[in-house]
Amino acid sequence: METVRTRFAPSPTGSLHVGGARTALFNYLFARKHHGTLVLRVEDTDVVRSTEASEAVILQDLKWLGLPWQEGPDKPGAFGPYRQSERLDRYEKWVKVFQEKGSVYRCFCTENELERKRKAALASGQTPRYDGQCRSLTREEIQHFESEGKTFTWRLNLASPNLALGKEIVVPDLVRGEVHFETELIGDFVLIKSNGYPSYNFACVVDDHEMAISHVIRGDEHLTNTPRQIILYQALSWPLPSFAHLSMILAPDHTKLSKRHGTTAVS
Repeated sequence: METVRTRFAPSPTGSLHVGGARTALFNYLFARKHHGTLVLRVEDTDVVRSTEASEAVILQDLKWLGLPWQEGPDKPGAFGPYRQSERLDRYEKWVKVFQEKGSVYRCFCTENELERKRKAALASGQTPRYDGQCRSLTREEIQHFESEGKTFTWRLNLASPNLALGKEIVVPDLVRGEVHFETELIGDFVLIKSNGYPSYNFACVVDDHEMAISHVIRGDEHLTNTPRQIILYQALSWPLPSFAHLSMILAPDHTKLSKRHGTTAVS
């Protein structure tokens, strides 16, 4: 079997809850069984909500649970740094690859505009996805928006011939088998946000590849993110890790645990 490297990647926006601890446990046990490595990566790209205090509590709780990691913010290794906020140059490097290929474009749509489109799609019974409004902006239009001081995101152009996407994206999952997603329902997604920080999907792929993660073991709420990530792996000619999406711990009404159910922090 290949060298096993798993990762637990919490966001330091609050406490460690039972669901996250369970995901960490699966990653720890799988790595231990195969004499592999567990990496702790802090996904702190939410600059508004991420705090050093939350990171400290999460690390403390994992240690209390007896789930040691071999590489992480407090255990430097060959694949660091292990905080996404310290890896911005890595994301900038790879988005430039897409820029050079002409596979990304500037999107000047505001959050309010995108929210209106999302609500309109839901109201009409459609799956919300970006409609590609900024995909065909002319150079003059781009210059005009920039002269007005409008901020923009970098979106991946799924219609780009460089991507050569088929009608379906197939996710090979160790738990569920093959899961099929229609490409046309995905829509052009953001790689770099207007504040210069990477989106979850982009940062996740870059980090998992550069940290040589062999198995991505996470909750199945991330399953719908996986086709976007596979598109990025294929666009960059990177091998896919093995994916395993675990069923979530649910509330008595079969919905995701939330504060209204009394979800409890590990501490």
